[in-house]
Amino acid sequence: MDIQRGFRDKLDNIISASSLFEVEITFTGAGVYDSSCFGVDANDKLSDDRYMVFFNQTSSPNKEVVLTQGANTSKYAVNLAALPQTIQKLVFTGSIDGDGTMGQINSCVVSIKQNGQEKLALRLSGKDFQSEKAIIAIEIYKKDVWRVAAIASGFNGGLADLLKNYGGEEAAANTPSPKPDKVSLEKRLEKEAPQLVSLAKPLKVSLEKHKLTDVVAQVALLIDISGSMTSTFKRGTVQRVIDKIVPLALQFDDNGEFELWYFGAGCKRMPPVTANNYSKAADDWKSIMDRLGGGTNLAPALDDVIDEYRGGKLPAYVLCITDGATSSEGKVKKLIAKASEYPIFWQFIGIGGSGYGVLEDLDTMAGRKVDNANFFALDDIDRIDNTELYSRMLAEFPIWLKEAKRLGMI
Repeated sequence: MDIQRGFRDKLDNIISASSLFEVEITFTGAGVYDSSCFGVDANDKLSDDRYMVFFNQTSSPNKEVVLTQGANTSKYAVNLAALPQTIQKLVFTGSIDGDGTMGQINSCVVSIKQNGQEKLALRLSGKDFQSEKAIIAIEIYKKDVWRVAAIASGFNGGLADLLKNYGGEEAAANTPSPKPDKVSLEKRLEKEAPQLVSLAKPLKVSLEKHKLTDVVAQVALLIDISGSMTSTFKRGTVQRVIDKIVPLALQFDDNGEFELWYFGAGCKRMPPVTANNYSKAADDWKSIMDRLGGGTNLAPALDDVIDEYRGGKLPAYVLCITDGATSSEGKVKKLIAKASEYPIFWQFIGIGGSGYGVLEDLDTMAGRKVDNANFFALDDIDRIDNTELYSRMLAEFPIWLKEAKRLGMI
């Protein structure tokens, strides 16, 4: 049975409410989607955080609700008979990460299944919404008997507004799971850099895709500060790159910070970037540009980074952004070859430029112990989906890690 917004009925008219059943939520469209189930009390409040089931807490205390996740599909196995009396309603929700809205989705299908058969389906599309970032899809609630309602209404503020609606706080969404050092990224961001919380899920998806969730590594960022980068700094693009590296450093780095170098005609190492100071990390770019000169010479920065990490026991993931070719290409090639002897991986990203010279030849560069570098170019780093950006940033790192371990380098 297909239902519409506003539908209400006794659950036993659709399935056997006393038996196990499944609620499935599937999104299609560009974006990164989350789903949650809120178990709330008679006052519509999330009075027990353990009854919020989502990607970081996939089961309620006694497995009354258990979540299994796919790419954009969430399946909740539900046993209403096992719920405590304090839980009077299950609210099934969806939200979208980043700058997207529910008005941009292709579809959202919410179905109730039992014994493998679909018994009810609510089918929604972007036409059903506008600027909402989170929706309540359906509710299963107790009023004498268990009932179901199709809500299909939204909140512009996303998950935070959903939580507020049920008396919770966003930190409540970050209950640690059996690997608190890794899955607490959202909680750390909520506490230390709340403006970056939306980056946690795209990063998590990419880390899982490339099997990097348990990796510990040092993180560094090299930023081109040649004169041609002026407009990139002025637009705030460099600051937004720094923003995107903060969650990666919190995830990878044992001390939750990353090292920062600027390079022009020369190079300058800056204080480490942390969740506490990241928002001001690029504030002094103009005076640094004036001091380092207008050229683009990557070699001094590479040399400095090699000296920093050559004797390290942990792998170093070094990201470098630039808008064009470097001078001293021969020296740069020699330094990248030299670095292949050490536990250092280089990810170069071209931003809004062209003619990147030696960086475009990294895949065929000879004379290295191991392929230790990757390059890709973007016209505008702000126009790429964060999940795709993180995936491209991390694509070759696990390949290098595997080979470096085989060779005894880490």
